[in-house]
Amino acid sequence: YASWCGPCNAMHPILDAIEKRFGNSVDLLRVNVDQYESVALVQHFRIMSVPTLMVFRRGRMLWRNSGMVEFETLVDVIHQFDKVEVY
Repeated sequence: YASWCGPCNAMHPILDAIEKRFGNSVDLLRVNVDQYESVALVQHFRIMSVPTLMVFRRGRMLWRNSGMVEFETLVDVIHQFDKVEVY
């Protein structure tokens, strides 16, 4: 995400709701690409636009989307995978 990004800011309450809904069964990591543009995560996954959402399981990326994702859509994506980590 980026602090200046409107869609990113609109995603924050959705991600907060995801955290509340799934509790400890998901790990959610938010990376500010402006603050951490040299972080290996941003470079490795070639994040070129924000927001970018990715779902991982056991270190393997299973799903990726750039742009806004509605709460119910994200819930459906997470339900596709058992005990996922959302980054």
